[in-house]
Amino acid sequence: MSGPTVVEAGEHDTEELLERLRQRERLVVRTDVLGSPEEMTLRFDGETYYCDTPTTLHKHDTPEEMAECMRHYGYVRDV
Repeated sequence: MSGPTVVEAGEHDTEELLERLRQRERLVVRTDVLGSPEEMTLRFDGETYYCDTPTTLHKHDTPEEMAECMRHYGYVRDV
């Protein structure tokens, strides 16, 4: 099994990242939070979508909830 794929925040649109998650690809999103670089891990286990930040683990039951989370935090370019 290979390691996670690193992407930059805003590099991809929502549907592309959701499709990659559905294919069980683990994504690390690099972003800035208050001027500091941060990495967030996005993953899907077949039932639940996860957005793992340095301080919080967000769990989402539907792709729509995950899409809203990714838009809210600026991980995708179609904000």
